Amino acid sequence: MSRRRALAAGGLAVVGPLLRPPPAAAGGRGDPWARVPRVLARIRPPVFPRRRFDIRDFGAVAGAAVPCTEAFRRAIAAAHRAGGGRVVVSDGRYLTGAIHLRSNVELHVTGDAVIAFSPDPADYLPAVLTRWEGTECWNYSPFVYAHRARNVAVTGEGVLDGQARLGPWESWYRTDGLQGPDQKLLRQMGSSGVPVAERRFGAGHWLRPQLIQFNRCRDVLVSDVTIVDPPMWTVHPVLSTNVTVRGITVDSTLYNTDGCDPEACRDVHITGCDFNTNDDCVAVKSGRDEDGHRVGVPSENIVVQDCRFSGRWGGLTVGSEMSGGVRDVFAERCVINSPAFPGRYPVKYPLYVKASKKRGGRIEGVHIRDFTGGGVEREAVFVTLNYNGGEGGTLPVAVSDITVDRTRLDGARAVLNLEGLPSDHITGVRLSRSDFTGVRGPDSVAHTDGLTFHRVTVNGTEVTYP
Repeated sequence: MSRRRALAAGGLAVVGPLLRPPPAAAGGRGDPWARVPRVLARIRPPVFPRRRFDIRDFGAVAGAAVPCTEAFRRAIAAAHRAGGGRVVVSDGRYLTGAIHLRSNVELHVTGDAVIAFSPDPADYLPAVLTRWEGTECWNYSPFVYAHRARNVAVTGEGVLDGQARLGPWESWYRTDGLQGPDQKLLRQMGSSGVPVAERRFGAGHWLRPQLIQFNRCRDVLVSDVTIVDPPMWTVHPVLSTNVTVRGITVDSTLYNTDGCDPEACRDVHITGCDFNTNDDCVAVKSGRDEDGHRVGVPSENIVVQDCRFSGRWGGLTVGSEMSGGVRDVFAERCVINSPAFPGRYPVKYPLYVKASKKRGGRIEGVHIRDFTGGGVEREAVFVTLNYNGGEGGTLPVAVSDITVDRTRLDGARAVLNLEGLPSDHITGVRLSRSDFTGVRGPDSVAHTDGLTFHRVTVNGTEVTYP
């Protein structure tokens, strides 16, 4: 039997030329998981002085119809002036506009407290420096925002309610809605090198803000809170280092509401979180197209552990905004479509890597192990170098060193969809010690070098390659 026929018999449909032999040692870096303990040893959540600043002491009134924005501002300023401390949101529901955190301040939402964000866009002005879908600009403030802060946190067992469905945000996003022309304009500005200071949006424009953004921060913590109904991406660290996101629950079912998007960040630990999203659950990013190359900062050393994924697209996603590069992403012990945490949408791809020749750049080292669950809508692993048809780009793009180990999933259209390009191959995809059941069709592999299977079973039959 020829190699092509053997692959097809084993459930692997080869598209394009036959795969080349695997390269030696996938970059020569040995077991990638051996690097994880060193990464985690560097990630230390911030610690705050034992000072307490209750927002009620600064004029906040629970249940008031008037936003408590000024009370939050005064409490945060007082904590910062004192050298740091905990700004406490006590029991009750507090309406507010934008909350801007400062260094050495922890915003703590107690168990019976709710921060309810105003649905009025005017409450998120003046515009701030942000990164919107991978391009820098000035736009509406994220609901919780910090810029160039160190030692900053959002904690507690309370709720951050974006109340997005009460505002205009959804109407901005919809097809042929108001957001489209501004989205196109911003991308053109980024591609043509318009100075960031001149990329002014906000009032009179329609780019939705994120719920939480830490921009150019260091020593960041988001812990235990429940976040519901954001207008756009939920937790968005940008150009930040030493970031911990742990124990949070995200319920974000409006359009384009990713769960957590570390972008151009280094040393990030996302652990024990539940994501029910209308887009990707965890999406690692590093900037879009020419503007991503201009900034040129990769995301690296990202560790995701013990999370539950229910989302419309990817569980763990890398891209599509990855022009600054991504390397060393690890995810383990995550559950896909858990019956104990049912979401609005089933995950399409537990692992989703999306790049294109418009983005350019390199993704090197994406590793998952001990994923369990099932009910996958499409493929268990989808790696594409032709996202959105390539969008007419001509830049070189590289994706290499993808590993899947000790994974057990029941139910998927296929195990693999690997979509390399004739000019840019995917390199080094390795599956090991994994079991896939309820698989409905064959895999598809195009322009991929170094694909290996070791102790992998599909629908009860062991599949080996090469």
